[in-house]
Amino acid sequence: MPDLLFEKRGGIAYLTFNRPERKNAISPQLMLQLADAWLEFRDDPALRVAILTGTGAEAFCVGGDLALLMPLFTGAREPEDDWDRELLANLDKVPVALLKPFELYKPIIAAVNGYALAGGCEILQATDLRVASRTASFGLSEAQRGLVPGGGSMVRLARQVPHCKAMEILLLGERMSAEEAYRIGLVNEVVEPDLVMPRAEAWAERLARNGPLALRKIKEAVLRTSGEPLARAYEIENECSAVVMASKDAREGPRAFMEKREPVYTGE
Repeated sequence: MPDLLFEKRGGIAYLTFNRPERKNAISPQLMLQLADAWLEFRDDPALRVAILTGTGAEAFCVGGDLALLMPLFTGAREPEDDWDRELLANLDKVPVALLKPFELYKPIIAAVNGYALAGGCEILQATDLRVASRTASFGLSEAQRGLVPGGGSMVRLARQVPHCKAMEILLLGERMSAEEAYRIGLVNEVVEPDLVMPRAEAWAERLARNGPLALRKIKEAVLRTSGEPLARAYEIENECSAVVMASKDAREGPRAFMEKREPVYTGE
């Protein structure tokens, strides 16, 4: 079985970390397959939303495999197979896999079914909606290992939760419960373990019915305006709005509402 499962069903892309015996830790193979999956999701017009999750009930993802991936990156381990050699030859795929930075404006839902630690917690911050199991836990333990959370957390986290809480998570490296992650706004909702995927799929199905161009431009505007001065941010918002207002979807949506029918969006 591949280290990452990638499926397409009804306009929804399912990306599943598939190393349950290693708590879904990221291997060289998984890193490369994740990058390829994000590229395919971005470029396939039939796919409107993605769900990212992990195999099994124990872990979403615990980050980079400390026996495989991290030693390869630091030079402590020589490449041993084709996956190792391919990753070292294509290091530009690492930021794609971690969505850091990578222009992917389609919505992504995280279904957190267990541990979301280190790199698993980092990629979580690149998703848009997040539902977590009551038994899930979160944390960035890199500083405890003499490393840094360089998969986006040193930039993203303080933009998503209060500054002092972000620094506590980054510097102390301790785990937090799903309830605490919800309290500080790191996840949208906490549910019982058997409801994680049904909730994620309900969100995905709802998103898939919305205007796909509108969704992409909303996300694009939010990401591109982050950190920009107010005047420039409004310019970006106006730019994104203009594209949507000139689209066929912008005419179809109000027409369908007035005709009391479901809209047929094409993303054009």
